Amino acid sequence: MSYTDISITSLLEENRKATNYQQRTTNHEQRTMNHPVSKIKVESSVSERLDKYLPSVFHDYSRTFFQNLIKNGKVKLNGIAVSAKTQVFNGADIEITWPEEKVFTIPDPEEFKFDILFEDDDLLVIDKPAGIVVHPAAGNWTGTVVNALVGRDSSFLGSVLEDEPSELSSARPGIVHRLDKETSGCLVVAKNIKSRMKLAESFASRRIKKIYKALTYGVPPKNEEKITTLIGRHHINRQKMAVLKWNGKKAVTIYRFVKKWEFEGIDLSLLDVEILTGRTHQIRVHLAYKKCPVLGDKLYGGKQSIEAPRQMLHAWHIGFPHPSTGKLIEIESPIPEDFKKYLS
Repeated sequence: MSYTDISITSLLEENRKATNYQQRTTNHEQRTMNHPVSKIKVESSVSERLDKYLPSVFHDYSRTFFQNLIKNGKVKLNGIAVSAKTQVFNGADIEITWPEEKVFTIPDPEEFKFDILFEDDDLLVIDKPAGIVVHPAAGNWTGTVVNALVGRDSSFLGSVLEDEPSELSSARPGIVHRLDKETSGCLVVAKNIKSRMKLAESFASRRIKKIYKALTYGVPPKNEEKITTLIGRHHINRQKMAVLKWNGKKAVTIYRFVKKWEFEGIDLSLLDVEILTGRTHQIRVHLAYKKCPVLGDKLYGGKQSIEAPRQMLHAWHIGFPHPSTGKLIEIESPIPEDFKKYLS
């Protein structure tokens, strides 16, 4: 089987014009076993690791993405599977077998097993357990909150989706905010289009008050502090967020120290944490930045001698104007049992 060779110049031109996956691979791919394959020829004097070189060509993909492809043998240099640290060189042929994209479908209905904290005709607030993803996405097409919502009410999708919904709204029907998979607590769901739009506006305009309970590994530097930084993708590990000096988004977190105690010889603290912005992993990043990371946080927590089953972060309180009446609604989620285990 032969593949179309492309120069770096023509590939970069294609990449600039691309707006989605299909456009990125048009005119320089063939498919084998339903997986698109691209082959590029290095035509410049480059001395760089393969996992750093590829993101410079395919701008929409991270270094971590290519590291995983290389690890799984999906990238070959002159026909040979190599390691991520292999140096590319002028004239080399690089062959990439891309993972097949999943065609989106309406979420499958599944059993609803969540406790309901509040419900009326316009909205629902559920108590999301840790370990549950909010909506379908790559690697989690089933077992999500959305799957359960579809299974709970056969009319749910018809109530919250437009006549011609986008792929994004179809994947997240009724969802107006998110919680990390391992974060438990209050999750607000709209039950009709009007409520979804009103609630989304409230979140966007910061008329929502969200307070989290956080167990931290160590003691914060102050009893109360407002943390204001920029947050963006980590420059090396693209799966992580980080505090940045520039090219990030403003993130504001307020923590209030509640108490501290000793657990297995380590000082732990309980904090009430309020977020004024909604950046990805915001609380976890900011507390790690202040040297008191969330207990059990495997991504940002560093080495911890206490083993916790998850990141000990709980969305305890949420307050927002009702989408129909404008009346302030305030909901609290009970502290979960796995959280209580570490409380003194």
